[in-house]
Amino acid sequence: MSGQRLPTVRDLAAALRVSPTTVAAAYRSLQSRGVIVSQGRRGTRIAHRPVMQTARTATPPPNARILWDGNPDPALLPSMRAALAAIDPAPRLYGGELHHQPFIDLVARQMHECGVQVGELCVVNGAMDGIERVFAERLKPGDKVIVEDPGFRNIYELAMSRGLLLVPVSLDDAGILPESLERACAGGADALVLIPRAQNPTGAAMTAERAAELLSILDRYPDLLIIEDDHAGWILDCPLYGLHQGRRRFAHIRSLSKAFNPDFRLAVMTGDDLTMRRVLDRLLVGERWVSHILQRAAAAMLSDPDVLRSLRTAAEVYARRLAALVDALRDNGFEPTGRCGYNVWVPLPEEAPAVAGLLARGWAVAAGERFRLNSPPAIRITAATLEPHEAVRLAADLAECLAPSRTCAAV
Repeated sequence: MSGQRLPTVRDLAAALRVSPTTVAAAYRSLQSRGVIVSQGRRGTRIAHRPVMQTARTATPPPNARILWDGNPDPALLPSMRAALAAIDPAPRLYGGELHHQPFIDLVARQMHECGVQVGELCVVNGAMDGIERVFAERLKPGDKVIVEDPGFRNIYELAMSRGLLLVPVSLDDAGILPESLERACAGGADALVLIPRAQNPTGAAMTAERAAELLSILDRYPDLLIIEDDHAGWILDCPLYGLHQGRRRFAHIRSLSKAFNPDFRLAVMTGDDLTMRRVLDRLLVGERWVSHILQRAAAAMLSDPDVLRSLRTAAEVYARRLAALVDALRDNGFEPTGRCGYNVWVPLPEEAPAVAGLLARGWAVAAGERFRLNSPPAIRITAATLEPHEAVRLAADLAECLAPSRTCAAV
């Protein structure tokens, strides 16, 4: 099982009656594929293996409120009709420019306004595509990647699929805990992947004070690669406090999917010179470019005052719905996290009774198991479409289905 200590090379060789060289080679092969991790004097252990994505086992009742999927509210997504109608239908042939410059200029300006250290930019097919490209160009199998715990399951799975070793760090409402990051870095990590605001699944958002604490730790590890996923930047009312500024190795990615349309597979990334050069070179010999139809549509939308106004409205509505759910849960004795975005994390003694109990009452929420490595049980509630009066009823139903044995646990 995850974290279990394995025998030493010498002991296993003796038990199997093979040479230590054979066992050492097997251990190296397993480590390169992310199955085991060597921890120096603490020995060799089975690597953390989060629950992989599977089909849902429960079918919600017909009238259940779907709060498990992490989707934005469709009613708050801006219309793309005007942008699509304005696109020049003339064909774009091979050998043209890699990027649609007006789109790049708009995103660069908005990144700069948020405090991002903007270098060369590259358009990619969504945030996960950007992260995967950085993994491919800057890391190798067996490298250790610090990940948030609880964290976004797809990041765990993507890292493991590339043979990278997961090093979980704890977090609270203000982001990664300094003491947890210190321990992870001291273990010889190669990269850190984080969602600095609207963290999924917890709704955490890094504060200026927490960022300063973490940067003081990272200053001692100048070669650590920082990868930031600002997946919902256009629909958030909280500021961005990142950890990439001044780093030798970094990538910062801003996606359009959550704000504009999940089917709008578009993100822009920037980073240090070497990282961006490698990513761009690989893009040129692979996909060659990301669709200029999408880039031109994005530029049109980001230039449209009505669209920008709708994004500000969405940010306000999400903030109001998130706060209403957090307040209602606290009023019922829970200790949720959720400062930014539309996901709320509710620590509980057990997940299954809460998920089943809420489903019986018409609420479909996500069990926290899919998002956890070492962190304790919890559920994730996506509040994107949840109105404040519904939040009050949901919190009361959760308290009712867990009574009388409920105890509250911290993240």
